[in-house]
Amino acid sequence: MIKRMVIMLLATGAVFGGLYGFQTFKAGIIQKVMAGMANPPQTVSTAAASVSDWQSQLEAVGTLKAVNGADLALQVAGIVEEKSFESGDTVVAGQTLLKLSAEDDIAKLAALQATADNYAISLRRAQEQQKVSAVSQATVDSDAASLKNAKALVDQQQAIVDQKTLRAPFAGRLGIRSVDLGQYLTAGTTIVTLQALDTLYVDLYLPQQVLSQIKVGQDVTTTVDSFPGKTFPGKISAINSKVDSTSRNVQIRATMNNPDGILLPGMFGRVKIAVGSSQKFITLPQTSIVYNPYGDSVFIVDQNGQEGTKNGVVRQSFVKTGATRGDNVAIVDGVKEGEQVVTAGQIKLRNGTPVIIDNSHVPAAENAPEIKDQ
Repeated sequence: MIKRMVIMLLATGAVFGGLYGFQTFKAGIIQKVMAGMANPPQTVSTAAASVSDWQSQLEAVGTLKAVNGADLALQVAGIVEEKSFESGDTVVAGQTLLKLSAEDDIAKLAALQATADNYAISLRRAQEQQKVSAVSQATVDSDAASLKNAKALVDQQQAIVDQKTLRAPFAGRLGIRSVDLGQYLTAGTTIVTLQALDTLYVDLYLPQQVLSQIKVGQDVTTTVDSFPGKTFPGKISAINSKVDSTSRNVQIRATMNNPDGILLPGMFGRVKIAVGSSQKFITLPQTSIVYNPYGDSVFIVDQNGQEGTKNGVVRQSFVKTGATRGDNVAIVDGVKEGEQVVTAGQIKLRNGTPVIIDNSHVPAAENAPEIKDQ
């Protein structure tokens, strides 16, 4: 009986010992495998933190407006008898553009002129007769008043005739013609738009807090999406005399030359106003910043004295960011000049991750990136 119990205990111990040994062996194998897989090198792109001189700027979106611009129309109604322009023509001030039918008005003008001429003859005759006391002074005065009234009627009718002719009020470029020969126009119907394009205004709004930083004569630059890479300089020409009580913004107007006439009224532009003096900032591409609710950070590559190689280990550093310029951002704190910072591939990184640097396909970060045609 005792012998049987001893054998049973030995068998049980052997089974448990075997299980324990197997589990220990398995755990060791797993640890070796995990150790071999820990922190495999990750391929990243990097950029060196550099110091840049940045000019402080105010930025806003503005609307372009012609210094002289108008939708041309006539004050009177009538049928289009003659047009002397085509869409897109360049015209000079005073150039005749369109005439309405005016035969009746011209005939009435001739009749009134004839009446005025008759009164002028009567007045001269009365004045001659008055010299020999053949007529009274009252007769002369009556003829003079009649002539004055007749001339006023002539001037009134002449104005009606003139109102049936459309002339360019200033030099500029015409838009699309919207009337045709023989068409009946009511008073005030827009015939064509005329815009003087040599000089343009750009109107923008800025918050009242920056009023102390702007003044008339200050330089501005404007860019428009229609002409990427092209900058249009100008100067502030007026600051509105009141602040909008709803938005608390003030209207600013700048004037800029447009000698080629490529800019058109109604376009919007991005306006920059240089203020203050330039400052030095450590800058990085914006893609290097890892944004988190608990703080923004970057991954800095430490090459452990092996600068110039493509290998290193990353460490995470929290940063304080400042202004942005195009693709770049100013770093107020957290990065030193010359440090290599990861700009692509951060998603797999943590402190101590080994990395391989590959910058073969990284575009240069620009303060004012341009859209380039492909």
